[in-house]
Amino acid sequence: MFSHHTNWRRTPNALTRAIEEARASGQQILDLTVSNPTEAGVRPDAEIVLAALANPEAMHYDPQPRGLLGARQAVCRYYRESHEVFDLDPERLILTTSTSEAYSYVFRLLANPGDEILVPKPSYPLFEFLADLADVKVVPYPLLYDHGWQIDLDSLYKAATAQSRAVILVHPNNPTGSYVSAAEAQALNVFCRDYGLALIVDEVFLDYAHDGAQRSSFVTNTDALTFTLSGVSKISALPQMKLAWVATSGPEKMVAEAGARLEIIADTYLSMNAPVQLAAPVLLEQRKQVQPILLDRVRVNLAELDAQLARRPSCARLQGEGGWYVVVRVPVLESDEELAIDLLRKMGVIVHPGHFYDFPNEGHLVLSLIAESANFREGVARLLQVVE
Repeated sequence: MFSHHTNWRRTPNALTRAIEEARASGQQILDLTVSNPTEAGVRPDAEIVLAALANPEAMHYDPQPRGLLGARQAVCRYYRESHEVFDLDPERLILTTSTSEAYSYVFRLLANPGDEILVPKPSYPLFEFLADLADVKVVPYPLLYDHGWQIDLDSLYKAATAQSRAVILVHPNNPTGSYVSAAEAQALNVFCRDYGLALIVDEVFLDYAHDGAQRSSFVTNTDALTFTLSGVSKISALPQMKLAWVATSGPEKMVAEAGARLEIIADTYLSMNAPVQLAAPVLLEQRKQVQPILLDRVRVNLAELDAQLARRPSCARLQGEGGWYVVVRVPVLESDEELAIDLLRKMGVIVHPGHFYDFPNEGHLVLSLIAESANFREGVARLLQVVE
């Protein structure tokens, strides 16, 4: 009756069951995994955002597979103002309702059933589901930690096969917070040319460098066929508005062919709605209000974490450069999931165990840096008390 692609395990894992039980019992919980800015007390100006959605032009249906030109021009303006990209052509953009949808478009564009996509490990646990639905396989390549994170290029070469079609980069990675360095980008371009692969670059956290320094976007990458994904979910802290995009760059002939094929894929679904597209300039402008608030929250929480860890030599923060998450290394006394469950039951604190993000070894917990600072401070204190 049903596709084998949807034959997923649907029973909740032990930590999810423990969270459900704790909430059902009325236990007071400090959630150090909150990544939804609308639940973390950080929101754009509601009056301005809602007014932008009331544009009378939304009553007129003008189906544009790539997205309305005004919305795509607003995206180009964002790159110009925030990342000094002055020559992005709106015709190289396809608007989507989410980066997940953008991934699905690109997977369908590049891969036949059974082909492979190379994905970083550790990283966000999303790619296997998206690949399943697109009939492709994911093959991991490792990120290594040594006073900072690096791509293991030797392992990347070993992971490539005749079925490989693309390499996914997350820039900066979630949860490691590591940006792709200029040297790594150059090496990846060579790798893609050698093996005839494309780059798929997820930049949803690009604007959130902890040191405030601007990082380069892959929308300017021309040495390999590149698909750069982002959206207002993180840029403007508006996940509910469902506005994202994929920008294509690289050798001109490949870009033209990819764009033409992506347009047909987008035209098949026409998923973007008019009110959000018409509001795109306003939604992207809201980043100027919310990003300083979020970055301040991230920096305050990092400083608090470092201050508490300084008194607990058995634990350490792994260095990251950007994004909303932080990885804490803890002594291995039990599995990370068992530790997370103990922490919840004894202290009412939720954290993510490292294996949720495919860390290869135990002893890693992942915390959100946009949790409200008072909750973060108390939650970290309770966490370290349990670990000690």
